Amino acid sequence: MQPDMLQAQQRFHIRQRVRLMVNQYEVLAVAPDGSEGQLLAFAQQKRLAFKEQVTLYTDDSKQQPVLGFKARQALDLGATYDVTDAAGNPVGLFRKNFAQSLLRSTWHVEQAGLPQVTGQERSLPVALLRRFVDSLSWLPYHFDFTAGGQPVFSVVKKWGLRDRYVVEIQHPQIDRRLVIAMAIALDALQAR
Repeated sequence: MQPDMLQAQQRFHIRQRVRLMVNQYEVLAVAPDGSEGQLLAFAQQKRLAFKEQVTLYTDDSKQQPVLGFKARQALDLGATYDVTDAAGNPVGLFRKNFAQSLLRSTWHVEQAGLPQVTGQERSLPVALLRRFVDSLSWLPYHFDFTAGGQPVFSVVKKWGLRDRYVVEIQHPQIDRRLVIAMAIALDALQAR
């Protein structure tokens, strides 16, 4: 996927593949009818890794990397994750706000030239149910990411047997690679 084509996208679908030892995700464009379109990126994360790292590729052959994100430290409750392009150049970063996330998950996203973006679960009741009733941790959720009270992007987990997400982007300057990394992290890192 060429960066210019990726940056033109206003909406993505993300679908998790169910695998035994790894988490895998497909990032898909949205077709004109709203259904899942062409594959934009494929991500893989090893489960139980000592230091979190996820690499996204152009497809599941994993021959050509597109971007990645990696934790700065191994055991940090409010870890910062650096997002880099295929050449290792910085795209931005995101980090979990551990204190605020005790009741409602809260993340901060930073990209050079833009104000800090804060994302939080929209529904406090759903957030509380997901935390305190183990059998309900599968409940769908909706994250709104804003800067200065203005919407930047949102991530909505849909009902279904496997995890599926719809990502909507409202801010034209936010790097789509940073948005995709954050959306995948919501699934891959949410319970940590």
